[in-house]
Amino acid sequence: MVKKIINKVNSLINPKPFYGWAGNYSTWEEANSLCSGYNQDTIFQKVKEATLKVKKNEAVYERDSVIFDKVEYSFPLAAFLMWSLFEKDTFDIIDFGGSLGSTYFQNRFFLEKIGNINWNIVEQKKFVEIGKEKFQDDNLHFYYSIEECLKSSSRKIDTIIFSSVLQYLPTPYELLNDILLNDFKQIIIDITTVHEQDFDRITIQQVPPSIYKASYPTWFFSEKKFIKYFESKGYKLVSDWELPYPINIGKHKGYFFTK
Repeated sequence: MVKKIINKVNSLINPKPFYGWAGNYSTWEEANSLCSGYNQDTIFQKVKEATLKVKKNEAVYERDSVIFDKVEYSFPLAAFLMWSLFEKDTFDIIDFGGSLGSTYFQNRFFLEKIGNINWNIVEQKKFVEIGKEKFQDDNLHFYYSIEECLKSSSRKIDTIIFSSVLQYLPTPYELLNDILLNDFKQIIIDITTVHEQDFDRITIQQVPPSIYKASYPTWFFSEKKFIKYFESKGYKLVSDWELPYPINIGKHKGYFFTK
């Protein structure tokens, strides 16, 4: 009994650090002021080094700078990537916020069966700069904006993918309003945080230091509201899927919408 009391007191004095998602903040700015952010150079360097190993076939798969000894496929994602090829002999896609090619390399096994691949990543400035220098090739390309990408493409790009990116944007719906003016026929969304409530919730994500030390604001979208938004833009939900990634509130999900 005494030992339990001592352990309880110790846990209150020296609580274990919390990793995951917590909080319910009224504004993005409030949550952001309490975070270290994603623009740290240490994070960027870890992502670059891990992805370079994958590109050189020195590692099998990378996600969030962590190297895995086997690829964690999202088979619904792979299926809808292939679906977007229907009645085409080329593969043209914009990967918005696609880092240095995590989703591209994850699905390289499927994509390499295709003759003409045009995988275009739109990212932050330093990712684009190192992407052009170290990763760009005949299939993988990097751009500073969607507008630049569309102007550079010799073919119409009908498909856009958002993988683990929308929840980290300060004003995701405002950005989507602008992006969807480009009349994409297919929208693939993967690894996006949602919950079952009727409101969008702003939380703070604490990343375990075993990955890298960082914290940043994260949306948990109301799933009903999220789906209705795309339907209001003329898109139909073809399928959704839940991902097995650990999460303490809500879910990680993926969606496939078509015009």
